[in-house]
This record gives sequence, C-alpha cells and structure tokens, in this order.
Amino acid sequence: MSMQKRAEVQKIMQETQSLPTLPGIILKLTSLVEHDKASINEMARVISSDNTLAAKVLRLVNSPFYGFSGRISTVSKALMFLGVNIVKSIALSSSIIEMMEKNIIGLWEHSYGCAVAASTIAHGLSIPEPEEIATAALLHDIGKVIIKLKMEEDYNDILSLVRDEEISMLDAEQKILGTDHAEIGGWIAKAWCLPEKLAEPIACHHDVNRSVTHQTKTAVVHFANTLVRASGFGYGGDDFVHPVQDTAWKKLGLHESVLEHLVQATEDKLIEAKNFSLEVQR
Repeated sequence: MSMQKRAEVQKIMQETQSLPTLPGIILKLTSLVEHDKASINEMARVISSDNTLAAKVLRLVNSPFYGFSGRISTVSKALMFLGVNIVKSIALSSSIIEMMEKNIIGLWEHSYGCAVAASTIAHGLSIPEPEEIATAALLHDIGKVIIKLKMEEDYNDILSLVRDEEISMLDAEQKILGTDHAEIGGWIAKAWCLPEKLAEPIACHHDVNRSVTHQTKTAVVHFANTLVRASGFGYGGDDFVHPVQDTAWKKLGLHESVLEHLVQATEDKLIEAKNFSLEVQR
C-alpha cells in the first residue's frame, strides 16, 4: 500500500506545474533562464512587471541571511549580486513563502531561521556560494508546504499521527505517504527546474549520505536544520531535534572550537532574523 501511495504522491508532484504558485510571469522567467540567452536587464524587466513579486524578491534579498541589508534597491542589482538562479529560486518560491507566512507561520520562521543559520555556517567555514546554500535552506521544507497544498487530508493525518504516537513528522509521512517531505521537496525542485545544487540539499537534508554531487552544501543545510530546531526558533511540525550525522561532521570538518563559534554566531543572527520575522507578520 505504501509503495502505491508513494507512486500516487510522485505523480501529483510531477503535475505541480499547474499549481497557482506558478503564474505566467514565473513560467516566462523560467523559460528565459533555461534558454540562457536573456540579458539581466530583460529578466529584471520580467520580474519588475509584477510589483508584488518584485517587492518580495527585494525584501528577501535585503534580509539578514544574504548580507546585503538595505543595499539592493533594484531587481537588476539583485540579479547581478546573487545570480540568475538564486533570484529565479526566490521568485519561484515567493508564493509558497507567502503561504507559509500567512498560514504556517511556525514553518516560515523555521525555514527562514535555517537560511540564516546556513548562511552563517557557510561564511564561517569559508564554503563557496553561501547565498545558494542559504536559498536551499530557505526551501528545504518546501515539501511540507506542497503536502498541505495538494494533499490536505493526508497532511492533517500526518499531524494527528505526530501528536498521537509522539513520532517525528518524517516518520509519520513515511507511514502515511510512503515517502517524506524531503524526497517530495526534491521532486518539486526538479519539476520547477531548479538547479541541482539547490535540489539535492532539499532532497537530502535529512540524510547527507544520499547526497552525491553537492554533499558539502547538503551538510550545511542538514547542520543548520539541527541548530535551528535545537534553538527553538520557529516550528517544523514536531519537537524532534534530529542528530547531526557523522557524514556531515566529517564533511564540514567540525570540531569543538569551530562548533562553539558557529553556534554563537548563529544565535546572534537568529535574533536579527526574529525581528525580520516579526516585521513579516505585521
């Protein structure tokens, strides 16, 4: 039964191009990026033609985890500083993020906190492309949002199972769906044509061993998820704090002195993030 259910879920995910979260303007932007022929100005014009979307992109670009607070005033500058794929990912996820802000505020805070933590960890360990890692962390639980959007009855059953059996959301998803939000997030990332360096950390953030090409990025998102859960920032659907896998410890070269610094730096950044999250909820 679980394998049959898993196949049903995968089919639903493959059809997510029909979601209202992918309006025509996003599809046009995706097409421009895929063909790799459009100029930055052309892509900026597409995003800026939707004032709401442009505002969401600029708000996120200027938020604490990208490190450009208050310095990027146009979409074209965002594209130049962060790159096309990052801005495309922000634009793609903007409606999902808005949905979290309004309806699953705890998950929004958790996801945002993970982005802040991932950026802090990546910068602290001098890992390349910290902005992309932060974006992967922001989207790491996108599978939970899609489950709620597309399979609300199953989503409610999962929450009930978490409460009644006192198990993690990950385990409850496996029992009911035959898969979990991480794998579903990976399917969604591929359906949306997100680059593999974002899709893989999303799909493997609970199991770094499954990550092949971008294991360092995945390890950062995995570690950030644990730190933010342990800090109590936001709410990911249960109270479980999953341990950091040995693979992640080794991949990131973590040891006591480095860990102490990263945890303190992350806690400081999460205070800034809390202020930003409170602004979002107003």
